[in-house]
Amino acid sequence: MGVNGGWWSLTEELSEEEQEALIPSLGLDEAWGTDAAWGNWAHRGQTAPEGNWSTWVLMGGRGFGKTRAGAEWVTSLVRDGPGDLRIALVGATVHEARSVMVEGTSGLLRVAGHLLDDWHPTRGLLRFKSGAEARLFSGASPESLRGPEHHVAWCDELAKWQKAQESWDMLRLGLRLGQKPRALVTTTPRPGPVLTGIIATPGTILTGGPTKSNPHNAEAFTEHVYARYAGTRLALQELDGQLLTDAPGALWTVELLERCRASLPPHPKDGEGDQAMPGGGVAAETSAVPHENHVIHGTHPSTTFGGAPPHLAMGRQGAPFLRLVIAVDPPSGDGTCGIVACARDMEGRAHVLADHSVTATSPEGWSGTVASAAAMWGALHPRLPRGVEVVAESNQGGAMIGSVIRTADKRLKVKLVPAIAGKAERAAPVAMLFEAGKVTLHGRFPELEAQLMGLIAGGDYKGPGESPDRADAMVWALTELMLLPEQAEPRVRAL
Repeated sequence: MGVNGGWWSLTEELSEEEQEALIPSLGLDEAWGTDAAWGNWAHRGQTAPEGNWSTWVLMGGRGFGKTRAGAEWVTSLVRDGPGDLRIALVGATVHEARSVMVEGTSGLLRVAGHLLDDWHPTRGLLRFKSGAEARLFSGASPESLRGPEHHVAWCDELAKWQKAQESWDMLRLGLRLGQKPRALVTTTPRPGPVLTGIIATPGTILTGGPTKSNPHNAEAFTEHVYARYAGTRLALQELDGQLLTDAPGALWTVELLERCRASLPPHPKDGEGDQAMPGGGVAAETSAVPHENHVIHGTHPSTTFGGAPPHLAMGRQGAPFLRLVIAVDPPSGDGTCGIVACARDMEGRAHVLADHSVTATSPEGWSGTVASAAAMWGALHPRLPRGVEVVAESNQGGAMIGSVIRTADKRLKVKLVPAIAGKAERAAPVAMLFEAGKVTLHGRFPELEAQLMGLIAGGDYKGPGESPDRADAMVWALTELMLLPEQAEPRVRAL
């Protein structure tokens, strides 16, 4: 009896208690078959839908099991399909396609290893015993997809592809072998015209679900991420797997933020599509987690540097910074203290460098984070004419705010600014700087960006949480750097 036709597949119909009672009585072959049968372990949303579809979009939260579902789908096609099957494996980069789709813990080497004949990493080629072949491609290189023909394609994290529309178009034009060419797109939802357009295309089937729907995730992981991000826009997207659209009248949109994000050249060593910072080094586009040596005491590691090594963040084409400001939006009670570092370069462009915001800390805690951030940026940029400056909103505590910050480091230059206009009104001129292309985002700042997209022109805040603390801090920093008249440094004149 085969794995897919044996009696052990009937365990799907048994309760957990009945399965636990039955498993000890199994023979070796039966136990192996039960363990190897994907249908026994797949949760709802991981199995291919029925029907005559051309594109299956599997859109789920982090840890939903999208990669395993993709590998299992390809494996089933290799096992049951024609010997001349040609498969395209497309990732954000060739490196990611290899490390996730092929060599990852849920990749094809692990899932379809028993069907594999040979794996040629340098050629990006998988050959199977049946004669089927799978080749690796990059969503950053549409020209590589011009010409090759395929029966099926598995596309991973399409929302991250650098040249998504061009790569998708070239891929679809090459999906012309066999009677039922098909594509599977496994992705965490990220708003954008390409993914939205694919979902709206006739012949597309959409499935997916939240992170918590996967019973195989570690319970501690699930509890931690939901406790950390519950109630935020980030949770809706990254955990619940919801494709969020821009709020009507939002000052910042997904398209605007992507347009202002640093567009960096390929790393000469790691291959096409990898994000290299000016002066060398690689900034991980997929994660906002910094290197462990960059974490500031008291700062949550997921938001410390937005994925960009801070010592490499410089102005456009390496132009040095003239000013660097750390802006602070003090919390009310034990809420989040917005702490954002921004700079202006010699060309008059602004740079959003890092989100150092902290939640549920004492005044000593968040002021210590401000001091640590100032010390770090000062060490990284020792030639700033004014040193690192601190701008803090004074509405939550008045002059005491300055005293609290100086207690952490008496050398800090602190400027207190009162909030007179509403948050959205203050933010509007800063949003215009983004529209004009005068601001560069160094990395991804999910929580900050979610708040920016919740600021409505002439209206109320409609983003995650009660207050856009991170966004407010960024607005204060860029207002100081870009919108206020320049004041000369005081000098002592000799008589």
